Amino acid sequence: MDNHRLNIGNRGYSRGVTPDQLARITIDPSVCAGKPCIRGMRIRVCDVLDMLGSDMSVEQVLEAFPDLERADILAALAYASSLTDSAAA
Repeated sequence: MDNHRLNIGNRGYSRGVTPDQLARITIDPSVCAGKPCIRGMRIRVCDVLDMLGSDMSVEQVLEAFPDLERADILAALAYASSLTDSAAA
């Protein structure tokens, strides 16, 4: 995966999944049928994305899943972004 950094204006912009973010996404055949999860918990990346996509705020997702950290949500978003960036058109 592409892990380089881009700078746009005065704010940093990260493209790709950083190693720290990637470490938060786990795929284990014995957990949730091998679907990407957050830190080995039974919280799937797609569940986090669905919640955000249904207009829940990051704070609401964190309330729904007290074991999640803000960095987990950002990792899920970066992971999903990297998948859509590499998808064939």
